[in-house]
Amino acid sequence: MAIAELGAVVLDCPDPRALADFYARVLGGSIEDQEDWVDVKVPGGPTLAFQAAPGYVPPQWPSPEHSQQFHLDLTVEDLDAAEKEVLALGAKPLDTEDRSRTFRVYADPAGHPFCLCAC
Repeated sequence: MAIAELGAVVLDCPDPRALADFYARVLGGSIEDQEDWVDVKVPGGPTLAFQAAPGYVPPQWPSPEHSQQFHLDLTVEDLDAAEKEVLALGAKPLDTEDRSRTFRVYADPAGHPFCLCAC
């Protein structure tokens, strides 16, 4: 029997509303604002939450000296089409050169790594 259930995945960032807007557009979620906290309610998935972190320093990927802390795997049907859309929303490519793989790695506007996966 589980001790708990997943309530939300929370990301630190400098601007919670801006990062929530990015992920709401990528995942098709709805935004619920609070003071220094913003939730994105994702259809059929867990809530993504974003909290203000004064002095935020983004993770570096890949870097053995600086942990990436976590990353999100986002499943897509068409890598090329999804890539075009996330780049238009402000994502930055981190590891996208090998087009034969079933995934590509990007950074969101606050620098968190995430993968688009056609798995």
